[in-house]
Amino acid sequence: MKYYIYHIPGKKIGVTRDLNKRVTEQQGYEPHEYEVLHTYNEDEIEEVSLHEAYLQEKYGYPVDIVPYDKLNCNKNKLNMNINVTEQTTTFPCPVNKLKGQLMDNLGMTWHTDHGTFTINEYSIKWIMSNVKTSMFNKQRSYVYNKAFARFYDNHQTHDYPSNGHVTRTGGLAPTGMKERSYECCDENNPCVCEPNHRFELIREWADERGLYDKGDVKTQTLKLMEEAGEICKATLKEDRAEIIDGIGDCVVVLTNLAELHGVTIENCIDTAYKVIKNRTGKMVNGTYKKD
Repeated sequence: MKYYIYHIPGKKIGVTRDLNKRVTEQQGYEPHEYEVLHTYNEDEIEEVSLHEAYLQEKYGYPVDIVPYDKLNCNKNKLNMNINVTEQTTTFPCPVNKLKGQLMDNLGMTWHTDHGTFTINEYSIKWIMSNVKTSMFNKQRSYVYNKAFARFYDNHQTHDYPSNGHVTRTGGLAPTGMKERSYECCDENNPCVCEPNHRFELIREWADERGLYDKGDVKTQTLKLMEEAGEICKATLKEDRAEIIDGIGDCVVVLTNLAELHGVTIENCIDTAYKVIKNRTGKMVNGTYKKD
């Protein structure tokens, strides 16, 4: 058995013993989209762990909170007796006691059909915001694996250290790492959470309604044109409320359209910004004309 330090350019550096399962099946990257930086023997787990941290820092990625050799799965133990199915991860305690259990199991890792999860202070916040009480046993609680996996994909949760009640925007953000206060939002509390959380709420809403399982990119594209038309109509009428509603609807449709194409809206925004950030030009008749 070998350990492989792999690099997904612009995304992360990680360690695995099964490149196909970990990188291709779980994370969706084909062999030509990543590179193997180093290979270690089975008895060199401490060396591979140290080298991974060194390379993460060298390449400018956040260094993992829990070193690879200190993960519970690599210490051959799991302190919390969780139950994992295709759809859910169930915890052996009620919601009001879950946070303490999670804090006692920092570094614990488990595998699901949707990916591998690790408990750290950052992912605990998502769990506590999305956990549900079991309808069969009030002393147990659970989260949906698919939603948890999407949160991981969009936030690279395993890479981010915690900082009290402060979280960080995506490591690939064009303006670099920014600290932001994290607060949950609901209909009585205007949303002041980090931008990515808004997109996550949209994806959860769409996923619950089966849009990603049964949706079609062509109909969603037509829906986008419809919403854009509504903005044009509201602009001509100078109807501010409808303009706001129309722009919001377009963002929702774009978020779902990106998901149906197998990418995230965050990635699309980052890609576009990288193209325009150094663009020069001038304003002509109310429109910016690039050089």
